[in-house]
Amino acid sequence: MDELEQIAAAQKGSLGAFNDLVAQYEQRVYNLCFRMLASPDAAADATQETFLSAWQAIGRFRGGSFKSWLLRIATNACYDQLRRRQRRPTQSLDQLIGDEQQPLDLPSTDRSSDPEDRALQTELSREIQRALNALPEDQRLAIVLADIQGLSYDEIAEVTHTSLGTVKSRISRARFKMRDSLLDRGELLRSRARHITGS
Repeated sequence: MDELEQIAAAQKGSLGAFNDLVAQYEQRVYNLCFRMLASPDAAADATQETFLSAWQAIGRFRGGSFKSWLLRIATNACYDQLRRRQRRPTQSLDQLIGDEQQPLDLPSTDRSSDPEDRALQTELSREIQRALNALPEDQRLAIVLADIQGLSYDEIAEVTHTSLGTVKSRISRARFKMRDSLLDRGELLRSRARHITGS
């Protein structure tokens, strides 16, 4: 079945068809949740909440981009977690993004097996995650959707229910802040930071 057929079958109650959709989008949803929440456990919970909510609401899906619809649900699940975290904070941001956390997955043409190159890439990944977490939530979401999820501005506007101008402004501000944060980390990170932040 193609995606439209899977959606139609899921709307008729086929859990198997819905599970096929989950298999297609699970990694994308988890990645969004992890980048927003900076915690594997919180991301796993938000991912589970997303698909449970999607299953409960699938009958109300009226066409358009299923990916955008699903990422909107994931965004809401992340915001719910962030609100709960603000009401009863239990960890500092540094604890949430400690060395044990997985680094940001970055597009790179550098496939070097040199241990030093790999170490620098890992260091940059951690710094990017820290810079990402320092952004206001709306800017963090916009840049995650644009630069990690690869969505177009129009798709981001649909996911976030905001205007195109607002999307562009948030992404521009987020990239500027991230670039400054990364460049502050020193010469070793500069050339890669410029590439990643689109300067």
